[in-house]
Amino acid sequence: MTNHTQHRRFSANLGFLWADLPLPDAIRAAKAAGFDAVECHWPYETPPSDVLAALKETGLTMLGLNTVRGNPGENGLSALPGREDEARAAIDQALTYGFEIGAGAVHVMAGFAEGPEADAAFADNLRYACSKAADMGMTILIEPLNSYDAPGYYLKTSRQAVTIIERLNLPNLKLMFDCYHLQIMEGDLSRRLTACLPHIGHVQIASVPDRGAPDHGELNYPHIYAHLATLGWDHPLGAEYKPNGPTDATLAWLQQEKRT
Repeated sequence: MTNHTQHRRFSANLGFLWADLPLPDAIRAAKAAGFDAVECHWPYETPPSDVLAALKETGLTMLGLNTVRGNPGENGLSALPGREDEARAAIDQALTYGFEIGAGAVHVMAGFAEGPEADAAFADNLRYACSKAADMGMTILIEPLNSYDAPGYYLKTSRQAVTIIERLNLPNLKLMFDCYHLQIMEGDLSRRLTACLPHIGHVQIASVPDRGAPDHGELNYPHIYAHLATLGWDHPLGAEYKPNGPTDATLAWLQQEKRT
């Protein structure tokens, strides 16, 4: 167990952590707090050169970012029939920005949709995204979202995501395994992680049900960390939680990890 904890690494999701700071300053804050990497949601208002400068200064890597959500009230475009041009423009935007800052992955957001036409639109847009991403050496991620926070979202469970990944059979299409969303939708996370492992591209963490820091609630994260270690997962775990105050005041869990 000791050897496993020595290699445990964490990524700060700057969509939620230090969200009050400009993105370059949030990157610096993550470095100062002891994070090993960073990730974000929608960085597009910040010039990529500013982000890249902060990454070089800190030595951190930006693991990934999201495609834009679309119009107000939307939550992605790629499963929406008839919106292919917008969906692909969002994919192009994310890949171009991500490539410029050295990010390894783009999360393609599906949106609110269901049915055979949505299935076809999502599959076609993912083929497009994976082809473009392959030329850049990047991975495409898809992420199930829980039906309480995102009712009507196209992608709801790990089973649905894995079915899509296996059907498309594209080497750079992977699952974003968000423990918060999947505990709410499916539970049984240890077995889910084991079953999904060949398809997982990134793992995210937050407490359940309040989506706070991963040090309370119904999920036993020390168990999850140890299980991931036994599976051989050694990539940074994405801390995508909503601070209930200043971010720095919510980092006791990370400081404890660093002492372990």
